[in-house]
Amino acid sequence: MSVKRFVDAHVHLWQLNRLRYPWLSPPFADDGPNGSVEAIAKDYTLADYFAEASGYPVEKLVHIDAGAHPNDALAETKWLQSLADDSGHPDAIIAFAALNDPDVERLLAAHAEHRNVRGIRHIINWHSDPKRTYTPRNLLDDDAFARGYALLGKYSLSFDLQIYPNQMQQAAALAARHPEVPVILNHMGMPVDADLTEWRAGLKALAALPHAAVKISGMGFIDRQWTTASMRPLILQVIETFGPQRCAFASDFPTDKLFNSYGKALDVYDDITKDFSADERDALFAGTAERIYKI
Repeated sequence: MSVKRFVDAHVHLWQLNRLRYPWLSPPFADDGPNGSVEAIAKDYTLADYFAEASGYPVEKLVHIDAGAHPNDALAETKWLQSLADDSGHPDAIIAFAALNDPDVERLLAAHAEHRNVRGIRHIINWHSDPKRTYTPRNLLDDDAFARGYALLGKYSLSFDLQIYPNQMQQAAALAARHPEVPVILNHMGMPVDADLTEWRAGLKALAALPHAAVKISGMGFIDRQWTTASMRPLILQVIETFGPQRCAFASDFPTDKLFNSYGKALDVYDDITKDFSADERDALFAGTAERIYKI
């Protein structure tokens, strides 16, 4: 890769005998949003990550909640903080909290006590297709979720926003009411439908918010058989809409092992941006992630 440094803005680690991960536990279904996850249902440690990233100039890692059982959310943060204290990685932690939980403030306060915690992710992808949806209903319709979101600023926490395009306008409206909460759209907004009109409009709505950014990752969520040709226009559209200073490339490993190798994704990012300026490429591969996650 021709860039000098990479700050991976979306990484997961897990030890299956340490915490409970319902989605990584049998039985493994083939008809969920990601297909069967049996291939990655084994421990994934820092050593595993850096072995896969060998040859790439990885400097820092941002750990995103890895789908541990909700009751293990704080235990996950404590474990990750201990890793960071011992090894220096992960450099930032995005923890889990169910924002629609009436008692969520207690958990937010506990997460915020850990020095590497920067924000919260609560996956809220809702789709009318039952094979696509992650949640039984659209939590952006719930007043309880909005109340939980409003608490993030009190604890200086950002929000990693994982949604589908049909939710983008609602999400932008909620985020606009809370400019004190940085919001980071995950996986390019996951444009899974053939018609990209809603996705493009949603990107523009979120990009209009100065406190919003986007991560370019998770291409296999969009197309399990993705190619450089299929992803190039989507990636360039995201960068055009948000600008390089608000876009961050990420591996989404090991989840993306279901769809591609580490090197395939990084080499595609490198190729697609080869004509960008050095400053733009540094923002995409490192600087944006450093800024939004304060590392």
